[in-house]
Amino acid sequence: MRVTVIVPTYRRPDDLSRCLSALLCQERTPEQVVVVARADDMATHACLADHVTPRVLNVDVALVDEPGQVAALNRGLEAATGDVIAITDDDAAPRSDWVARIAAAFERDPELGALGGRDWVHEAGRVLDGECEMVGKVQRSGRIVGNHHLGVGDAREVDLLKGANMSYRCAAIGDLRFDRRLRGTGAQTHNDMAFSMSVKRSGWKLVYDPLVAVDHYPAPRAGDDPRNAQTFTSMRNAAFNLHLILRGHLSPLRREIAWWWYALIGTRVYPGLLHAGLSAFRVGPPQAAVARWRAVRNGAREARRALA
Repeated sequence: MRVTVIVPTYRRPDDLSRCLSALLCQERTPEQVVVVARADDMATHACLADHVTPRVLNVDVALVDEPGQVAALNRGLEAATGDVIAITDDDAAPRSDWVARIAAAFERDPELGALGGRDWVHEAGRVLDGECEMVGKVQRSGRIVGNHHLGVGDAREVDLLKGANMSYRCAAIGDLRFDRRLRGTGAQTHNDMAFSMSVKRSGWKLVYDPLVAVDHYPAPRAGDDPRNAQTFTSMRNAAFNLHLILRGHLSPLRREIAWWWYALIGTRVYPGLLHAGLSAFRVGPPQAAVARWRAVRNGAREARRALA
């Protein structure tokens, strides 16, 4: 079974170098590594020339001229030749048994369409080392439970996977591509959720196994989807993407439940009336909480209208 690894990258040569070094040290070498880069990203091309050559790893550089992770990932899918396509971020470093575990899982289970695993997050000089049993679930309310970076226990079926560490059987992907309707010019939040849920919706099994692990060193993001520095534009984009995906994958009844749950209750990231009120009371000032709530609700309404 041939394994292709896709690594989209943009102006992170040090992170890319660490990622490629990790792929070079795999117990089972991937048959192909596709690095997706912008043609004008000279730092990345210099890294590729200086770091890992095709004589060591079979590295193909796929050029993309459009900003955003969606375009980069779709370009990677076009260039991939493997039976299994493993995707990781340039700021992640797969552990030495990553490719071997991925290949073994797909060989063992012909109904497995997608496989995800834990990303051990390194942040501010420490590793986030919590433990969660619930990972990758869409609850009855429509609330999304991620926790892919904290998952423990046995391998189990899930509803969605995380982009830093997810692999797909080529046959399960077919003609599916990452959703170009998603907003943003950088990370395009929730593109991994949309893609993995589409694979599950077509009848394939999605599994999360904490032993299929990468070390993740979250790096700054380019474009209008910054990490840990949300703007009203990024909040509106993320809410649009979330509701577009939920409305596209949930039953009519669950769509309406999710719509009202997010409007009335919501979460810290996507505040409804309850969370907006709590934020205004506990954090303040009230104007900031109202502005955040308005940005999120505007994105949700735009997604609803887009699918009307």
